[in-house]
Amino acid sequence: MMFKDQQQLVLFYLVLTEIFLAKHSFAEWNLTLNFYSAGEQIGVRTKRAVGEGNYCRVRGCCPNRDDDCSFPYLEKNATCYCDFFCDNERFGSVDCCPDFWTVCNRGDSPNPYPDVTKHPFPTMVTSVWDPASCFRDGEFYKEDSIIKDNCNYCVCIEKQWKCTEHVCLVRSELIQHINSRDYGWEADNYSQFWGMTLDDGIKYRLGTLPPSPALLGMNEMAEQEPSEDEFPLFFQASYKWPDWIHGPLDQKNCAASWAFSTATVAADRIAIQSQGHFRANLSPQNLISCAIKDQHGCDGGSIDRAWWYLRKRGLVSFACYPLLVDQYNGDSNCQMSSVPDGRGKRHATRPCPNSVEKSNYIYQCTPPYRISSKEKEIMKEIMENGPVQAIMQVHEDFFLYKTGIYKHTNAAKDKPEQYRRKGTHSVKITGWGEGKGHNGKKQKFWIAANSWGKSWGENGYFRIVRGENECDIEKMIIAAWGHLTNVD
Repeated sequence: MMFKDQQQLVLFYLVLTEIFLAKHSFAEWNLTLNFYSAGEQIGVRTKRAVGEGNYCRVRGCCPNRDDDCSFPYLEKNATCYCDFFCDNERFGSVDCCPDFWTVCNRGDSPNPYPDVTKHPFPTMVTSVWDPASCFRDGEFYKEDSIIKDNCNYCVCIEKQWKCTEHVCLVRSELIQHINSRDYGWEADNYSQFWGMTLDDGIKYRLGTLPPSPALLGMNEMAEQEPSEDEFPLFFQASYKWPDWIHGPLDQKNCAASWAFSTATVAADRIAIQSQGHFRANLSPQNLISCAIKDQHGCDGGSIDRAWWYLRKRGLVSFACYPLLVDQYNGDSNCQMSSVPDGRGKRHATRPCPNSVEKSNYIYQCTPPYRISSKEKEIMKEIMENGPVQAIMQVHEDFFLYKTGIYKHTNAAKDKPEQYRRKGTHSVKITGWGEGKGHNGKKQKFWIAANSWGKSWGENGYFRIVRGENECDIEKMIIAAWGHLTNVD
């Protein structure tokens, strides 16, 4: 481009400056995509956008959660916090003051912002503009700007990005590793897990406590081991009992797989035993909110206490007592109660929490029983009586399962310990089959329903190696009968 005189050249640079400033301002507003604007609510705190200023430098930093450790955030008409809880809420929300990360050095992270060279985005300042800022993805960010990269936060400090180093639940390199090898299954990136750490996944997406001594001490049902000829190559409970087998629900960030797996197994078996007379899915929320003795609701629970509650108190249907949108507000208290009728059954004394549903019928079960860990005996139980409950170990790669026959890959075996995590989970086994597995070899598998919604896995289900106690899935198999009387 040619300029006739110096005045045109100056005018050209003024126009470019305006474009740059507008673009820079837009980039600042884009920072809020992973943060929040005033007025939006999650739980009891207001989400808001990121700004600048002296907040924690003036107020000071507070350990643990302290709602009084706050500062008026006039720029966004909100309140920001300087406690160590502000970036650790269950749903990934952030309500820290803008200078929290630069002022409050968390005791559990001696080096909260390691060197930026460990991260895949550069710091750049052009010699022309020299805006004393950080650069990323084609945009400039001012000093003290905060951005979120998956589960980590980065702060622009002295023209460099300083970032936390949490291990994320969704890691592109792990997905690529699994999909580039013939493990017999494929991994995927799930939006509901994006922004969560691996520790978050273990803490909030599982929730079944390890089997208690009483559960481990249960005698297995003693039966003659069936022969191989008794079973088809493929079996799925929903094919044998259509409309009586209930599909996967989504526990979201409520660590209560103990409640979801128990309720769905009980519902299936009551439907089968009653020959379809009782088809309602049962309410995991009823268990979460009401089965509180030695249980922790959305912070974990045991399946033996869940079955105890089903036997002694019973559950209403899912339609009667649906899942709460917010498990941590005051409405999470138990909203159902029942009394015995003297004939072995209980009857509700309160209407359904869902006022649209009128039936508050109480469903009960007999004491649970343990099935042998032998593959054929599990198959026989499922084929004759319906789905069973299984306790399993979930590893870091299981969260990424999309399709195929799952087997733990040990892809993180050479990584530091924080990359290799596992926790206890419970699921519903509904059938079995055979297919192409690791290295293209023929592989037997179980079909199981998870509780992470139908967008996860194979429409909410997954297949896992059968006959090898993969992830302990055959170690503890539980079932029960519905408590049906002559009146029913």
